[in-house]
Amino acid sequence: MGTGLSVEAVDREVTMRKVGIGVAGLTIGYLIGAFGGGAAISALSPNRHDRGLEATMTAAFVSGPIGAVVGLVGALILARKRGN
Repeated sequence: MGTGLSVEAVDREVTMRKVGIGVAGLTIGYLIGAFGGGAAISALSPNRHDRGLEATMTAAFVSGPIGAVVGLVGALILARKRGN
């Protein structure tokens, strides 16, 4: 016969899997972007008196969110290719 799962339950499972993949992509992308951006600013900035603050703010508000968006898009593309 069947698996015992209704169409709604299967749709809910697929939706939750996509949400989970999206959240994982956001989180991993943000962390990579934030640490990478902070390291880049620390290494390359000519600023002397508040280099740490500049690196922190750039990581938190620029490179981290950019990394999160890139991670989300990448995760959703990979999920679509894998058929999840």
